[in-house]
Amino acid sequence: MLPVWNRNPAFTITRASHVVLTARDLDASAHFYTDVIGLVLTERDENTLYFRGLEEAAHHSLVIKRTTGDAQAERIGLRVQDASDIDKAAEYLNSRGIVTTEPDVPFQGRTLHFTDPVGNLMELCSSMDVVDRRMQEFHTFRSGQPQRIDHYQLVTHDVQTATDFYSDLGFRLAEYTATDGTEELWGSWLEVKGNTHDIVFTNGTGPRLHHFAYTVPDASCLIHAADVAGSLGFGDEIDRGPGRHGLSNALFLYLRDPDGHRVELFNTHYQFIDLETDPIRWDTSDPRRAQQWGMPASERWWFEASEFPGQPVQKPLLEASPITLESYLSVH
Repeated sequence: MLPVWNRNPAFTITRASHVVLTARDLDASAHFYTDVIGLVLTERDENTLYFRGLEEAAHHSLVIKRTTGDAQAERIGLRVQDASDIDKAAEYLNSRGIVTTEPDVPFQGRTLHFTDPVGNLMELCSSMDVVDRRMQEFHTFRSGQPQRIDHYQLVTHDVQTATDFYSDLGFRLAEYTATDGTEELWGSWLEVKGNTHDIVFTNGTGPRLHHFAYTVPDASCLIHAADVAGSLGFGDEIDRGPGRHGLSNALFLYLRDPDGHRVELFNTHYQFIDLETDPIRWDTSDPRRAQQWGMPASERWWFEASEFPGQPVQKPLLEASPITLESYLSVH
């Protein structure tokens, strides 16, 4: 069932902001994200790395913390308009029975933590320290030349519940996948900043972070990133692509970092600003939704993702067997 879009939410979310991961080897993570992906390392201490894209003035869009255990996705970050929205968010979430905490987070203004109804660990951030943009320091550009963080994709056992919750927070449905002939949601692409998505929910064992994504200037940057990955010994960590999605119409390249976290580089979306525009519907039987051309995604792309600490995963309410590269090759 399609969600009801709340145009006047209790507080104002402005965009996807940052992601917090854990990793076992910070040196390996620093090498991967600066040399293979091309991010800027804003700051580093003994236990934490802070990265940003070339055109980002916010202190960080990716935080990686040292762990001695399993590497996981610690938090998914969203920006709110200002500090007053933290109070409004706490009041709204508490009224829904959702527990909130307000930790002190380095380089961030007021920040609110909560767990959403499908188990994702979320973080609302009101502001960040401002640093210099690097978008015109062309002599420093590396690999895919990532510009800014754009979105996340989260695997959830209950797409409908997740979609309804974030729609009430002001997210607008831009595209979606549904069972042929029905509006039974298998995936939802939700936005607040005017392109096709800030946050995506897809059906599967969750809660887990499937990937986070950075924009790149053009298609040649994707090819160069793939070449750099290969030359630095990360060719096997190209998880999918290059290719073109039907959903969002973007060219893409997915890579896995040394701890298995998945990052996407892509050449941005179309605009989704005009309010009279209806969301685009895709049947689950249409393979073009995932990829307009090229081979299907591998089993690891479909089924592997980063878990959240302390959050048990649940089997999906809807069962499906996607077309994988392995199943495709077995019959062709």
